Amino acid sequence: MNILDGKALSQKIRNNVKLEIEKLEENGITPALAVILVGDDPASKTYVSMKEKACGEAGMYSIVHKMPSSISEKKILEIIDMINHNDYIDGVLVQLPLPPQINTTKIIEAIDPKKDVDGFHPFNVGRLVSGLDCFASCTPLGVMEILKEYKIDPKGLDVCIVGASNIVGKPMLSLLLNAGATVDICHIFTKDLKAHTLKADLIVVGVGKPGLITEDMVKDGAKIIDIGINRLDNGKLVGDVDFENVAPKCSHITPVPGGVGPMTIAMLLSNTLKAAKGRDEK
Repeated sequence: MNILDGKALSQKIRNNVKLEIEKLEENGITPALAVILVGDDPASKTYVSMKEKACGEAGMYSIVHKMPSSISEKKILEIIDMINHNDYIDGVLVQLPLPPQINTTKIIEAIDPKKDVDGFHPFNVGRLVSGLDCFASCTPLGVMEILKEYKIDPKGLDVCIVGASNIVGKPMLSLLLNAGATVDICHIFTKDLKAHTLKADLIVVGVGKPGLITEDMVKDGAKIIDIGINRLDNGKLVGDVDFENVAPKCSHITPVPGGVGPMTIAMLLSNTLKAAKGRDEK
């Protein structure tokens, strides 16, 4: 059983991003990311702080637009428009979730697709489905980097994705399909989850339910990517997989924490760098 170390890989990617930024700066370009944070959600504030710190360590400029939860949709759209027209800002990230009075889809669609480093804009989603160059959602993109690092080729594998969200499950489906995998995707309405996972060479799960994937749901030698992150009552962080009992059956598995989690920010930096490289085309 091999542990897929996302923490070490994320640091490797961040180091490479830093080196590439140093090269860009020789040409007068400093990659820049603008983050929009609405409200006082503790988890959102923590994520944004981590992203801000990662940008700084990589030599990337970052600015955070902090707004009260009472802000109007119109005001957010005005700020996005301002950022879209700022040639020195390469990436725009709107931290989700947004307050209920804000139409999230409308906000995402207002972002310039060339600055959509989160990969949520329908333009980028459509290009991803079509197998074209685009900005892909950071967490699924991080999963693909883990597979690449550990020489796990999805081509020809039977894959079961558990969770069909727009942020993780659906883009994960497209990335794996584009890589030549045969993909099965399960969700809350799936009748018999075990029947699907038992057939899979690779299981990718991200629903936020601790212990969802148990030993009897996994075939011997399967590979497991656990995107779930849950905090138990005792404060312990765990994924969606019963790691202790499932891991011995697997050939490869990601831990929680230290698996997919660190890869998300690494890929955000990578996407912002990619946007900066295309600055002349904007």
